Parts: sequence; C-alpha cells; structure tokens
Amino acid sequence: MIANYGYKDGSGEYYISIDTDQCIVCTAGRACLTACPKEMFEPMTDDYDDEVIAVKAPFRRTLAYDCADCKPSSGYTDLPCTKACTPGAIKHSW
Repeated sequence: MIANYGYKDGSGEYYISIDTDQCIVCTAGRACLTACPKEMFEPMTDDYDDEVIAVKAPFRRTLAYDCADCKPSSGYTDLPCTKACTPGAIKHSW
C-alpha cells in the first residue's frame, strides 16, 4: 500500500509517499528515522500489525518548508531520507 502524507495548495502538490510493503522489509533498521534532520518520521503500526514509518502529523501541512533545508529549489541530488531508505519506500512528489 502507498501511504501519502502532505497537501496541495496554490503553489503545487507536496506529498511524501511511503510504500508500506517496502517499508515492512526494511533492512536498514529504520535509518530514515535518524536521517531526517527535522525528525519528521515516526514508526507506527498499520492495520495489519506491521511496523511502518509515517510522517508525523505536525509536518503534514508544511512539507515544502520543512524539507527546504535538504531540498532547495535546485541543485540537490540526494535527500537524506530517500538515501537512507534502502528499500526505496520513500518518495517526494515535488
């Protein structure tokens, strides 16, 4: 299942998508939790009693601003959260 966290406003769509099927088989020991300098991710138990990662509620409406340090408008190559996520479960829409 793909879980989408974020929002759409007049400037664009800002979503972080987490593929929970890939998150379940994480071999990186949930490295995304510590990779994000804003500590935006948290573990949660899904409807099937599997531990997956989610974006914390206070960040879901401010992703464009909170991710700006790692993701400037141009010139970035790797984001700490996506680089730490070895299964490739984390994706940004913008």
